[in-house]
Amino acid sequence: MCWGTCKKECTMNNIYYSGKCIRVESLDHGVKKLILTRSDIRNAFNESMIKEISTMLSELSKIENVNEMRLLILEGEGKVFCAGADLNYMKDQSLRNLEQNKEDATNLGQMFYKLASFPCPVISLVQGAAIGGGFGLVACSDFTLAEENAIFATSEVLLGIVPGVISPYIIRKIGVAHASSFLLNGKKLTGKECLISGLVNKIADHENLKTELNTLINSFLLAGPNAARRTKELIINASPFPNKSQFDFTVKQIAEARSSNEGKAGILAFFEKNSPYWCNGITK
Repeated sequence: MCWGTCKKECTMNNIYYSGKCIRVESLDHGVKKLILTRSDIRNAFNESMIKEISTMLSELSKIENVNEMRLLILEGEGKVFCAGADLNYMKDQSLRNLEQNKEDATNLGQMFYKLASFPCPVISLVQGAAIGGGFGLVACSDFTLAEENAIFATSEVLLGIVPGVISPYIIRKIGVAHASSFLLNGKKLTGKECLISGLVNKIADHENLKTELNTLINSFLLAGPNAARRTKELIINASPFPNKSQFDFTVKQIAEARSSNEGKAGILAFFEKNSPYWCNGITK
């Protein structure tokens, strides 16, 4: 049995929400698209985007009619899915004190928690790159469709800071062995290379990405709406999210790193297009 006309492509796009940094579209059969709209800066995060995403995830998760909210798609406008943190936002954070950084990291962590615990299946569509926080969005998704040459990386350690609040979701998604390689040296892998770890579930070339997405949407819509939600609960129960103590620990780590001398030096070196002091004498 099929719930709704599943084999028909989702073509009815209605604007559900339009803000400064994101847009949410309603498609057929209870599909919603949350689209990052800062394409001029590669959909990088700032405080406004974090707040908008978090608020909208809260609102969408409360939709009571399961047929109205069955599947969430994450996309980025333009050529890049999400390049991580906005450079000006990063610079501002490096100038703030520890308590201010803790508050910001808490807001960021809450956004990722809301995405990972979203009651419906979540699909990320990745073109161009998913770096830092963009990588975190992918790790919090249930399924990722990516361009075969899209770049994935967590480059925080190269700047003297840490991938604090996203680290539990990355480790949960791909395990310690794969996650350690990403998190500890900031290496870059393509979508094709990320298939082996399970970070990416399916790849396509750029021209066929949207066609593959429509096929994927239809395959997810074959599941009963309530069954999909219950199954997601089963998955979360079997592989829990960080508890309060772990959450607070990740917030503390990123806040302290951002406000440390090393973090400030790394961000400054990045802006000045220099190597940070700890790289002196080291060749790539």
